[in-house]
This record gives sequence, C-alpha cells and structure tokens, in this order.
Amino acid sequence: MTDTEANNWSEFNQRYLAEAIAWLRLRLERLIQRNQQPSVAPLPPAQPQQKHSFFGWGEDEQTPLLKKDPTKVTLDEQIAHHAKAMTEAESQDEPPALVTLGKRLGLSRFEREVLLLCTAMELDTHIASLCARAQDDNNRPYPTFALALALFDNQSWDVVSPERPLRYWRLIEINQPNAQPLTTSALRADERIVNYIKGLDYLDDRLAALVVPLEADAEQKNPPASQQSLVTTIIQQLQRSPSVLPVLQLVGPDALSKQLIANHAAATLQRHLYRIPADMIPTQATDLETLARLWHRESLLLPIALYLDMQESDSSTGEGHIHPISRFLARSEGIFFLGVRETWPRVGRIYAALDVDKPTRNEQRDAWQDALGNAAGNNPALLSGQFSLNLPTIYRIAQDELDTHGEDDSRVLADCLWDACRMLVRPRLDVLAQRLDLKATWNDLVLPKEEKDMLQQLADQVGQRSTVYGTWGFADKMNRGLGINALFAGESGTGKTMAAEVIANALRLNLFRIDLSAVVSKYIGETEKNLRRLFDAAEDGGALLFFDEADALFGKRSEVKDSHDRYANIEINYLLQRMEAYRGLAILATNMKSALDTAFVRRLRFIVNFPFPGPAERKSMWERVFPPQTPKDTLDYDRLARLNLTGGSIHNVALNAAFMAAQAGTKVTMELVFAAARAEFRKLERPVNEADLKLPLAAQATQGAKA
Repeated sequence: MTDTEANNWSEFNQRYLAEAIAWLRLRLERLIQRNQQPSVAPLPPAQPQQKHSFFGWGEDEQTPLLKKDPTKVTLDEQIAHHAKAMTEAESQDEPPALVTLGKRLGLSRFEREVLLLCTAMELDTHIASLCARAQDDNNRPYPTFALALALFDNQSWDVVSPERPLRYWRLIEINQPNAQPLTTSALRADERIVNYIKGLDYLDDRLAALVVPLEADAEQKNPPASQQSLVTTIIQQLQRSPSVLPVLQLVGPDALSKQLIANHAAATLQRHLYRIPADMIPTQATDLETLARLWHRESLLLPIALYLDMQESDSSTGEGHIHPISRFLARSEGIFFLGVRETWPRVGRIYAALDVDKPTRNEQRDAWQDALGNAAGNNPALLSGQFSLNLPTIYRIAQDELDTHGEDDSRVLADCLWDACRMLVRPRLDVLAQRLDLKATWNDLVLPKEEKDMLQQLADQVGQRSTVYGTWGFADKMNRGLGINALFAGESGTGKTMAAEVIANALRLNLFRIDLSAVVSKYIGETEKNLRRLFDAAEDGGALLFFDEADALFGKRSEVKDSHDRYANIEINYLLQRMEAYRGLAILATNMKSALDTAFVRRLRFIVNFPFPGPAERKSMWERVFPPQTPKDTLDYDRLARLNLTGGSIHNVALNAAFMAAQAGTKVTMELVFAAARAEFRKLERPVNEADLKLPLAAQATQGAKA
C-alpha cells in the first residue's frame, strides 16, 4: 500500500468509526428511552446526531437524511441510516480495521458489536454516561455483557465463554471484583486492539519488550546462490501447506547465515521478521500461554514472522520435561524460524529441517570482490582461501576497513583486513583454549633440514589452499579432508610447541593450545559438545589448533568391557569424524606416538618427528638462547653442546643461570651455566657427569681472577 493509499484508507476508516459510534450512541439512547417509558409504543422524534469532534468532521458533512426536519426523524430511522452506511463501508475491497479484525479473529457480528461498545468508551466521552443511564445505575458507567445482550440484536450467551474470541484472544479485559457476576462486571477493550481499530499498526508492547526486529539492512546484498536455494525451499514449504504451517528449523553453527536466510524468506513473503532468544521464553505456564496467544493474535493482524534463536541453548530438559519453546510452538501459530545447531526432534508440531552452511569459498571470494570494489587487488583470493565467513561479516569488515584506511594504501588495507578477520574468532575460542603469544620465527627453530623442510611445506600448503581447492577444483572432488593436520612427535622439550608457534606466526594466525581441563568432562556427552564448539569456532579459519599431549584425547580405542569403555570409544569415534570433516589447521603433539589410535594416523597429512638434538643442533641452540641484552662472559658453546639436553631444557638452564647472575650481580658465566645445568639434570633424574660440568684449570683461574 502506497502512502497515498494508506492516507485514503485512514480517512475512510475514521469515517466508518464516526458512523459506528453515532449508530452506537443512538442505540444506547433508544435503550434508555425504552427503559424509562416501557409503555409508550411510538418513539418520539430525535435530534440529529452530529459526527463526534474527535474524528474531525463538522456539521456541514451531515447526510441528506439528517438535514430533514428534526421533528420528523425518529431514532429508528437514524439508526437504520447509520447501519446502512456501515454496511456499505464493510463491503469495500479494503474494509475498516474493525471488520478486518473480526474476519481474521473469527468474531461473530454480535461479538464485533460488543468490541465496538468497549472501544467506543476510549473514543467518545459520552459513552460512559450513556452506559450508566442505559443500565439505570450511575455506579456503572461502563459496558457489561448484560448491557450488550440488551443493546444489540442477534445476542448469544456464548460470548462470555473463555474459548470464544473476545476472551481467548484477550480482546477485552474483565474487571470482576469479589463475587460480582460475570455479566455485570466491567468490560474494557485491550489498548492494542483499540489502536488497531483506529488504524494504528504496531507490535503489541507486551511482545515488543521480548522481541527485537531482525530486518535486513537497506544495503544488504541478496544471499548467494547456495543460500538462495534455501530461501526458495522455505517459500515452497510454506505454500505447500498454508493451513498448517511447519516450523522451519535452520540447522548449522553459523547464526548470521541463518538469520540472513530467514530475513530474505520473510521479505519474500512480505512479512516483518522479529527475533527472540530462547532464554526470553517464559517458563511459567500462565505467562507462556499469554505470550503464545498474543503472538498468534498479532500474527493474524500483522504481516510478521518470528525467529526463535536456540543457537546457544540446549534442547534437552530431562526425561518427561518439555522445553518452553516446544510448549510455545505447540500453543501458538504463525511463521516460525527455529535457529538451532542440530535438528531438534521435540518441537511440539510438524517441522521442516534445512541445513544452512556458509557461502562457498568462491561465493565468499566474489563477496569480498564486491565489498572491496576498486581496492580488492588479490585480497579476495587470500581472504576467502584462509577465512570462512558469512556475507554480513564480509561486508561489515570490508566497509569498516575502507572507512578507516581508504583505498590509497593497499598494503596497509590488506594487513588490516587480515587482522580483522583473524580477530573475529578469538572471543569464541578463548573459553576452551589458551591463546599463545607468537614470538618465535623460523630463525629461532633449530631442527635437522629434513624436518624443517617438512614444516615449511606444511605452512606453504595452508597458503596455497585457495589455489588448489578452489582454482584447480580439488574441492569439487572432496567432501572430507579439506583441512590440514599434522602430528608432531618427539620427547618433551624437542621444540614441538615452538614449531607450532613459528608456523602460526608465519601464517599470521592465532595459535590456541587446547585446554584439556575445559574440554574433557566426566559427564557423558559433554566432551563431544565441547569439542564441537571448539571445532565450529575454529572453522572460520583464523586459528591454528594445537592439541598438546594429544594422546590424552586421541588414544586407542579399547575393547568394550563396561559402559565407561563404551563412552570412551564414542568420544574417540566422534573425534575421528570431526577431525576428518575439519577444514582448518590442526596440529597434534605427543611424546607417545605409539599410544595414538591408528585411525588418527591415517587421517594425518603430515607426521613430523622431532628428534633428540645432536651436538650441532645443541650448539646452535646455546648460541641463540640468551637475548642480546643479557650480560654474558665468554661462553664455550662447543663445551655446552656436549651437555645431553633438549631445547626446552637448554632454555631452562639459560634462564636459571641468568637469575643466578642477577642475584650475584655478575655476568652469566660458564660456572653459573654449569651450576644451572647440574640442577636441571637432577630435576630430570638423570645422572650427572661431573667431568662435563667442570671448567678447565686455565678457565677456572681466569674466572677467579675476574671475580
């Protein structure tokens, strides 16, 4: 409806209300006269009724009938005249709001007249006094069911039933103090209904406090082809059974993609979409019933739909209990979208489940190209190859960075775009994993050439995923194994964690070390839920998952002897499936490679063995372990390289020696390093070869002279 059409209808609706209230006042006056003079057969002539000033109509717009000699116009004639005008208005293509409400909510003619009586109390100040006179009681200046039964034709006593529309839809409120009969209790029209009858369209205030509009931005783009097909499917599902609308379950981890699809489906149906989180649904039966009826009522009066957000909620409520959302859906009607991570079978009514994924990598690349415009460069391929984002997020990040940095400095813009994408997943992973600060580089990593080349190949594959999977078409032939995973095996301290840090730093990704205490739970099923949240958060591509002590999670399946073995095997089976479906970068580290399940080993792209460092590697580590700022005496790195220690132990020795030197107020000397090494060997419960930890006599004399 255009603005002009809306204004014309509003004017027409006000004229209708003017006729209806004039008709109602005349009927009240006739009832008053009949009550006062029951024996008089003919009714005396009545003065012409003016349109009430509330509606803005003057005396010059009186109808021809009302311009007749007032002494010759009876009440019955005036009532019939207004009734005829109302009937003509009700037959129009766009009928008045009161008539539309009656049709949509199933009101009978008598129930509609009762609602008009209650509504007129709010629109005409004379109605209250007329009600009191009509009931012959000055203490009753309000409508009642008894008054309506005496006032209108075609009376029906079932109007007082709580199952009839007036009470079921909460169209009227009944003030029934103490033991006052229902028929003589005061009636009042619901405020929202009064305003609807006046022609005002808005969502009921009691609902507006619980829901928020989920309207698409004016500049928001249409969903890509992979998601547009879901919109088409939704429309077909709703049109297939318009009398019994199914609940549309949008299944998947990405909330914004599901909301985007729901938005466009609602827009196609010309409906406004509202969102309500699961925790806003009341648990008390009476409050939930009120919410369900009010929403059903509003969905019949307004073009609206509801998105119930179950993204962070659990559908399980215990044996024999029904989730409040299931009860709400069972008690209400309308178009409902249910955003869930997994299909929810206990909805309470028929449903259709649709899997919602993020746009494909090619669609994300096209979205970046469109969002960045002339500043795109090679950013779309790089960003879509590493990060998996939904359309709203892509356009928001691109717009924010373009507004901040503009298109002039392409290098700065590229770095900022990458950092913005990388930071996106960090808050979701911080709960289940520990983020490590990235400081180590390739120069800090000391490994044999073969192992170092394999790590470099691992990093290169991450950087070339978009080319191989997208441009070269490998993704079209693969459903699983699109991620890159590796196993780092070796003794503690051989550099596994540092290698993961080096790769993450080189790729400019966040490095998260999985916190097993936050993931593993003694409660059945909780470990799998935590792992699912972990992998879902990491799927966006901005993180490298580092499973330290991986044998604790990825151990071998055992023979089932009791329920504990069975559920332990279920956890491992879930991990097997999730690792294979994972599309990001994951590194497993263990010092017990033989303890891993063989199925995990088969699914690994790389296996890098971290050997115990030889003398050449140890010398290189000793040369790099002390920061340039550390005051050092002349250190014999060849002599230190003879100490049979791993890189982690060498770091501990250097750190302890530095603390000893700081306490003594001297430089780091060989003697202090040997003292720290002696303590490290004892800590590791390894034999100490004192011959390796003694300075030559010449060196002892030199250091003694310096002291």
